Amino acid sequence: MAAEHPSTPQTGTTLEVVAAADGGPAVLVLTGVVGAEALRELEEVLEDPQLAGAAAWAVDMRGVTHIDLACAYALLRAATLRPEPAELTVRGAGRAVQRTLRRVGLDAVAVIDER
Repeated sequence: MAAEHPSTPQTGTTLEVVAAADGGPAVLVLTGVVGAEALRELEEVLEDPQLAGAAAWAVDMRGVTHIDLACAYALLRAATLRPEPAELTVRGAGRAVQRTLRRVGLDAVAVIDER
């Protein structure tokens, strides 16, 4: 899988879209603290054509230590304001991160895989 559009805001957060392999979902990899400082970069990455045009995409959050509400809402907007619905899976989020994602209602439009 080839990496596309890596972005590292000054907070130590990494945002990266990984190309879909063999018809699988496009993957957005997030690491570090995904806070207000990373919001603009997150919104830009969420507009990546690989995600916008994908029928299925995943968010790999294994390396996320914290996500704030604004960034969680950005994920929700990206999932719901699409012309065509997509299957979204969140992978590897820790309990505190899952709690924030559920607080904004992401669990209503995405599968939150607790593994």
